[in-house]
Amino acid sequence: MEGNALLLVANYGSEMVECAGALALNTQAGGRTHVLVLLARPQARADLEQAARVIGCTVEFADLPYGDVNLSYEQKRRLVETVRRFRPDIVLMQDPEHVWHDLDPDRRMGMMLTLEALALAGRDFARDDLRGLDPCPLPTIYYLWPEHANCLVDVSAVWDLKLRAAQCIGYQHEFTAQVLEQTLTRESLEAAVPGYWKLGSPRQRGLALHLARERASALYHGLGGHGRFAVAETYRREGHFALTRLVP
Repeated sequence: MEGNALLLVANYGSEMVECAGALALNTQAGGRTHVLVLLARPQARADLEQAARVIGCTVEFADLPYGDVNLSYEQKRRLVETVRRFRPDIVLMQDPEHVWHDLDPDRRMGMMLTLEALALAGRDFARDDLRGLDPCPLPTIYYLWPEHANCLVDVSAVWDLKLRAAQCIGYQHEFTAQVLEQTLTRESLEAAVPGYWKLGSPRQRGLALHLARERASALYHGLGGHGRFAVAETYRREGHFALTRLVP
């Protein structure tokens, strides 16, 4: 299969690792793969750029204000500019169902802003402010971490690459360890990662947690689903699958 122009709209950037399999497969098929991060702390940017190089994609940062992602003209225009410039065939983004109870800041507004920008990118919006960028067709949308997945992607061929990308985002690992060590018991963390408390730093412990979660999710949806794949990423396609014939 030929690659596509695939755009991931990420809130904080760690989504780049969570869907690294789909991103890498598109690049390896000859497609263009790009990531737009809505919010990224300055300390995290070098990590995300390194992960992008491992995956084989490009990344840019929207620099939206933390705690104040909104549906203003200015923020819509910022996203529309990227969409019209990149002209994606496929967009990966937050799942509307999932984000309502995901209490990370800005996820709900980020989801609505992304959907609104995708709709406006194909209409007569901000033509004077975005000269030279013509409206583009509405892309096919796939949602990340869906509550109700309707497709799987076999990521076995790029599994080692996905793990290498995960190792790049050290700032995220440190944050994860610090948060979970305040909310979970010592015993539960040790059960998730045997030898957890023997790891030397929060960054090492956070990485171990991320790798355990990625493997557990991929195996659950692969082997655990009694399907055709051993390790898989899950997505939900917006709308109907458009098939010219039934496929196995």
